[in-house]
Amino acid sequence: MAEAADFQGTSPSPARRWLRRTGALLAGVPLLAGLCQLPAAAPAEAADASGSVSVAIDTLSPSAPTDGDTLTVSGTVTNNGKQAVTAAHVGLQVGPELNTRSSIDTVSDGKDSLQGATGSEVDGKYEAKFAKLTPGVAEPFSLSVPVDELDLGDAGVYQLAVSLSGRTAAQSWDQQLGIQRTFLPWQSDEADTKTKTTFLWPLISSVHMTAETGSNAQQTPVFLDDDLAKEISAGGRLDQMLSLGENLDVTWVIDPDLLASVDAMTHSYRIQGEGDTTTPGTHQALAKQWLARLQKAVEDKEVVALPFADPDLASLAHNGTSVTGSLSHLDEATDVAATTVRTVLHVTPSTDFAWPVNGAVDRSIVKVATSAGADKVIARSDSLQETAGLSYTPSAARPIGGGTTAVVADARLSTAFQGDLTKASSATLAVQRFLAQSLALDLQTHKQRSIVVAPQRMPTASQADAMAEAITALQGGNWSQTQKLSAAAAAKPDPGATTKVPAASAYPASLRKQELPKWAFQQIASTQNKLDNFKVILFDQSRVVTPFGLAMNRGMSTSWRGNATEASSFRSDVETYLDELISQISLIDKSETKLSGRSATIPVTVQNNLVQGVQHLRLRLTSLSPNRLEIGGSSYDEQAVEVSGGHSQTVKFTTTANANGKASVIAQLYTEDGQPYGQAVRFDVKVTEFTATVMLVIGGGVLLLVLAGFRMYTQRKRAAAREAEENGPDDETGEAADGPENPEGPEDRLTEEADSGPGAEDPEQPSDLTADTAAQNADPSGTGERVDR
Repeated sequence: MAEAADFQGTSPSPARRWLRRTGALLAGVPLLAGLCQLPAAAPAEAADASGSVSVAIDTLSPSAPTDGDTLTVSGTVTNNGKQAVTAAHVGLQVGPELNTRSSIDTVSDGKDSLQGATGSEVDGKYEAKFAKLTPGVAEPFSLSVPVDELDLGDAGVYQLAVSLSGRTAAQSWDQQLGIQRTFLPWQSDEADTKTKTTFLWPLISSVHMTAETGSNAQQTPVFLDDDLAKEISAGGRLDQMLSLGENLDVTWVIDPDLLASVDAMTHSYRIQGEGDTTTPGTHQALAKQWLARLQKAVEDKEVVALPFADPDLASLAHNGTSVTGSLSHLDEATDVAATTVRTVLHVTPSTDFAWPVNGAVDRSIVKVATSAGADKVIARSDSLQETAGLSYTPSAARPIGGGTTAVVADARLSTAFQGDLTKASSATLAVQRFLAQSLALDLQTHKQRSIVVAPQRMPTASQADAMAEAITALQGGNWSQTQKLSAAAAAKPDPGATTKVPAASAYPASLRKQELPKWAFQQIASTQNKLDNFKVILFDQSRVVTPFGLAMNRGMSTSWRGNATEASSFRSDVETYLDELISQISLIDKSETKLSGRSATIPVTVQNNLVQGVQHLRLRLTSLSPNRLEIGGSSYDEQAVEVSGGHSQTVKFTTTANANGKASVIAQLYTEDGQPYGQAVRFDVKVTEFTATVMLVIGGGVLLLVLAGFRMYTQRKRAAAREAEENGPDDETGEAADGPENPEGPEDRLTEEADSGPGAEDPEQPSDLTADTAAQNADPSGTGERVDR
């Protein structure tokens, strides 16, 4: 809120103020006299010793006392100097009254400074004494004072200081060596007008689930790590948020992704390991118990559901709107939010609220935040600053045009629990500062106002403890009453409150540095484009569309702020895993194919290694040399493909060869809308076809061979017939007289040769004709017989 909202509250009576000032003046006379007697070097030594003892207030109870209470303050004092402190005592100092919210800030900034007003010390009987404080040793103290002894005036915020005074060897007089300032809200009676206060209780975590799921019917999810189990375990951050929130009257602000992740843990799940390994998750019982407790905690409470995975609205507005499709992810995240909450928690949440990071808004953020249906934007007063010079903090609701309401959370109250609150002293100071600011706000005016507190998105366990302690004290106090967020948004706006949304140039540079870059949204768009082409071929699209759609929403999560490297790795892993699934449907590589003949078929095989079937695919085979090789009578041909999960299908294409040689062809899968799918396969086809001329020559040669063979056959047949006619049939007598033509043995031949020797009767002359066969033998010659023609 504007500093102009530091309304002057009710002051103590003039008489009481005069007494305090007089007492402080008289108490300072001895100290002033002592300082006047110091040598010249003493001031420097005093400066060195100032703050040599640290004072820590660990508990202050009750946080907002009323009449009749006893205030108990406990903590420790530690001598940080080199010299021992003697004759030391710890006392309480009350005052002055802090009448403005900015004065509370000033005191908080100088909470341990020895400079500045501290007020008068409470009666000495309410002090803790230490004979000696040894350097480096922490000593506990506890002071209990009836509130009536604090001399508090009217309702207001008072400075409460715990100081330690003592002596050192170098400075042997009493001096203040350490102090710790805090705040004491004082509202003894019910306030005439109570502030309506809404406290948001965020249940938000970082991204835990990947896009990967198992191939079984249940699609077992895979988690990035086991950190979520640690958060919901006893003592974990989310367990603490739930345990504390169960007993508070707050508005729950929940990221549905957290619910979906814990719900997934109630069943079988796996955790990502090194490389491609995963290990089974073992925290099913823990997840079921945590969800059961949460269901009970929100039964009668207001629940606000953020868009799924809590997308970074500022990053989307500044870097994502120029990337096609980015806003559609916000729409999807909003649609699934209500369904998730109803399914897991069995309550109907409000999805009308958008919550940019730290409530920082500009016109582009408001435009994006309301594009998905939200008509209320949770802003913060250090972003939507007051410019009208109001003397009080106005109500949270502001109409900012276009039917949109800005619900402006108070910056001081919303940031009260940031930083390291693991130390009890830090947490106590945070609680008291929160209560002080709340009471100071209530005392600004008699108008009743609606105030919203929107803390950091993911408080630590110690921060949550401090928040719960403050809310408990506030709800038990006399100046505030609880209100739901929806009621605060519907409250009548203050006519003097600012409604002008700042320009984009006013957005904090520190927050802009943490935004998701434009290329992150481009990478998400690339993944979405691949998913769109992939899902149309699947029998069951939900097995892929749902986990990848949610993963892309997670890639835009606000939780990635300050973790740019991890965010980039997550988005890349999502896209890589999708590429792996897409590659499971592929063409099997082919080597060179040989075709003999004018027409032939070429087989191409499609392999589906997914667990589900694919459809709506077409396989196209294209010839790069259609003059040499045609496919289906053209340069290409295509056929529909449908392959069951874990199977392959071979598609045959008819080809026609027009010339010999090599022809390159390309096989490529396409979706039905003509988009290429997967990698193309290129291979060569070697054509060895016989041309028509060659076939005529070969056919003519074969015909000549047949004719020549037939002619030889007929000639031999005619010659055999003539010979048979010339010789006539053989008779048995002639054969017996002449003897065998071919003697069986040599004895027959020798006898015949002996008869033809010199002096033989009627010797034959070479010119004599002698019959080769017996007369009248017209039978053809026997097998193996030689016939002279």
